[in-house]
Amino acid sequence: MNLVVSHWSANVAVLAVFLVIATVHLAGLRGMLTDARRAGDALPPGLAREVTAFYAGLLVVLLALVTPVGYWSGIYIWIRALQDILLGVVAPPLIVLGAPWLVLWRGLGRGSGLGAARDEGPSSPRWLSWPVAVTALFSLVWCGWYVPALYDAGVHHPVVLAAQVVSYLGVGVLFWLQLVGSRPFSPRFGPLYRVMLIAATVVTSTVLGMVLGFGANVIYPAYRGVGDHHLFSVAGDQQLGGAELWVLVLLPYVIAGVALLVRWLNDEESRALTLGLDRMLRPSKSAWPTRTGWR
Repeated sequence: MNLVVSHWSANVAVLAVFLVIATVHLAGLRGMLTDARRAGDALPPGLAREVTAFYAGLLVVLLALVTPVGYWSGIYIWIRALQDILLGVVAPPLIVLGAPWLVLWRGLGRGSGLGAARDEGPSSPRWLSWPVAVTALFSLVWCGWYVPALYDAGVHHPVVLAAQVVSYLGVGVLFWLQLVGSRPFSPRFGPLYRVMLIAATVVTSTVLGMVLGFGANVIYPAYRGVGDHHLFSVAGDQQLGGAELWVLVLLPYVIAGVALLVRWLNDEESRALTLGLDRMLRPSKSAWPTRTGWR
């Protein structure tokens, strides 16, 4: 129980960023509601669902940094791995599904109504045209922070840990923007190609998990002598963290992959049905040969 109720962190920087983002987002929501009421416009469909997903993503970030997970991640590798999964794999898709871009844009005073928010909102960035490059960058960042020198530096230097948190969230959001629609942005690739991006990311994470899970030697010496590893050794702690990176990251990827495959199958079925109807409605040509010059 001590693992859960003690060592909560009142991290001023994290709480300040959370409050600023929440304040701007709530101001944007209030502004959009006011504009819709004045102009008689309808609110975007699914806005309540998006708001719920966005704040769920923010709460996951707080769970990883402010709760005891943040403290124990500097003592146990398996909790550090859990923290990384929350920041790099769980929070980003929730934020992307929350589609906060137009609302934040309105909260910053850059829009004057729903119509203006659609027209004057942030333009589609160029990196949305680089899905493969963004996927490779995400895999590089995800694996790069597990290089022993960087991983150990995160234990002793808060600045390094802060850089890791920001890069996980930032690149994670960029990656998930390639996979799911986030109003007003749409992925460039079709559903099947996006499944391939997910498969490449899963392979990378699996290899990383296997390296840690099957390693007999301690890769991260900064965790030697930190805390009390009386239940299992540091090597066992490291192997448990590798198992988490191997298995736990699969859940959001599998959910996204299955949803994309279902959408692809539906699109293929609709296309086949359309082609079939076209053949049925198109006038058939006569099988008899025609001769020119007959009267």
